[in-house]
Amino acid sequence: MAIVKLENVKKIYPLGKTKVVAVRNISFEIEKGDFISIAGPSGSGKSTILNLIGCIDVPTEGTVEILGKVTSTLSDKEITNLRHEVIGFIFQSFNLIPVLNVYENIEFPLLIGKETIKGREREEWIEFLMEEVGLLKWRKHKPNELSGGQRQRVAIARALVTKPRIVLADEPTANLDSETGEAIIELMKKMNKELETTFIFSTHDPTIVEIADHVIHLRDGQIVENIRKGVSMVKGNVSDRVGGV
Repeated sequence: MAIVKLENVKKIYPLGKTKVVAVRNISFEIEKGDFISIAGPSGSGKSTILNLIGCIDVPTEGTVEILGKVTSTLSDKEITNLRHEVIGFIFQSFNLIPVLNVYENIEFPLLIGKETIKGREREEWIEFLMEEVGLLKWRKHKPNELSGGQRQRVAIARALVTKPRIVLADEPTANLDSETGEAIIELMKKMNKELETTFIFSTHDPTIVEIADHVIHLRDGQIVENIRKGVSMVKGNVSDRVGGV
C-alpha cells in the first residue's frame, strides 16, 4: 500500500473576486522510504501539494490519502494526531523557537502531543538525533547563536523527533549557501536510509532533484513528468503510479 496517495486532486483558492486553480487533476502515489522531489517553477503548485499532504489544507476536488485514510473525512482531532504521529515538517525559514536552546527546540514536539517517549529514553533519542545532525556540542546554544546551516540541522532533528513516517520539506535549502545546502541534503538522505523515513521535498534545488529517487515535475499546477530513477519517464498529466523502484 502506498504511504501517500493523491487522486484527481484539484485545489482552488479565492483571490478577491477571482479564483486561482493552484493544482488540477493531480494523481500520484508515494511509497514508504521514498526520497521524492516535487519540482517546478514558482507558482507551479509545489507548496500547495505539501500543504495538502501535510493536512494543512484540503482539496477542492479529489482525495488525499495518508496511510489509507482520506484526510478530508478526518475530524480536527484525528488530523492533529495524524500530524503529530505520522508527519514531520521542515521549513525553509527554520521556524525555531528563539528562547529555546537546541535540545529544547528538538524536544518541543514531544511536549505538545501524546507523550510517547519518556524519561531517559527521550533524552537518549534527542541526544542521538543531535549527534546525527552534528550538533551535540551546541546543545545549549539558542538559534541566534547558530549559523543558517546549523539552524536547519536543528529543524531536521526536530522534524524527526516524533519518529514520523513522513517528513515534508518545503525548500529546505533555499536560505543556505550551496556548500551548506549540499551537506544538508546528504544528511537528509542519510536519515532517509537509516530510519526509512519518507522524505517529500518541494524544491527548485537541482541537487535535491538529482539525488531524489522519485521526481515529479510540475508546471501550471499539472504534472508534466513523473520519474522513478531507473524507470522510463512519463510525460503529460499522470493519473497512475509510475511502477518499479
